[in-house]
Amino acid sequence: MKLYLSADMEGTAGVASWAQCDPKNTTEYPYYRHLMSLEVRAAIDGAREAGVKDVLVNDSHSAMRNVLWNELPDDVRMIYGNRKPFSMNEGIDQSFACAFFTGYHAGVGDADGALDHTYSPDTIYNVRLNGTRCSETTMNAALLGYHGVPVALISGDRTTVEGARAFLPWIEGVVSKDSIGRYAVNSFSPAEVRERLRAGATRAIERVAEMKPFRFASPLTLEIDFTGTQNADFAELIPGFARSGGRSVRFQHDDYAVVFKAFVAAMRLGAAANAPV
Repeated sequence: MKLYLSADMEGTAGVASWAQCDPKNTTEYPYYRHLMSLEVRAAIDGAREAGVKDVLVNDSHSAMRNVLWNELPDDVRMIYGNRKPFSMNEGIDQSFACAFFTGYHAGVGDADGALDHTYSPDTIYNVRLNGTRCSETTMNAALLGYHGVPVALISGDRTTVEGARAFLPWIEGVVSKDSIGRYAVNSFSPAEVRERLRAGATRAIERVAEMKPFRFASPLTLEIDFTGTQNADFAELIPGFARSGGRSVRFQHDDYAVVFKAFVAAMRLGAAANAPV
């Protein structure tokens, strides 16, 4: 059985500040990078107790060079580095039995979600697919669903886990902390979260037959509200995008993989407009 694991960081035990998960920070980041890696390892160990043999980890946070190799089993493969066409979902295909999302966080605008954002906190104000407001969890789960792969486990703060269950009611959820607004948390200890992850991963694999791929119905309409009009100015230049408001654009297509890559392109080009002029 093959497992795909997308590893983010903001949902890691104890994380409540951008500084803790910012690779440019030389004091707090190295410690929380270590905790992130140990949570990935706990999820892998739990999955293997239930029979998983083959694991692919996609480092999915910031520059996507965070998970420490020496914290993982020697036979695990990992996609490392950024500018990936499918970003947090790079490497997924139909050969995987299921996927885990570790260290995930609430979508932009979610109340009581620590460090809430959707892909780019400086660029993206809101994202909708077929009128449904999306988090990274929803968008990523839909791309996995496109390949017929269900998301079997998610870890993060309670808001993140409950938000995932609203769309993926079968999912195994591991709560790492309760958020107190955007910049404070009431967290379980890192050791407790790792134990919960290990046990949750085992249960998720044992229940994999209950898991279902998540999909948005075609035709697909992607709507992006940016933080500023300058972001929409740039995104509108991409063929297929139409301006739908002062800081909003729309893109339509029948193929979700195309829609997702269009989102990534619009986000990256839109972010370029944040540079000083």
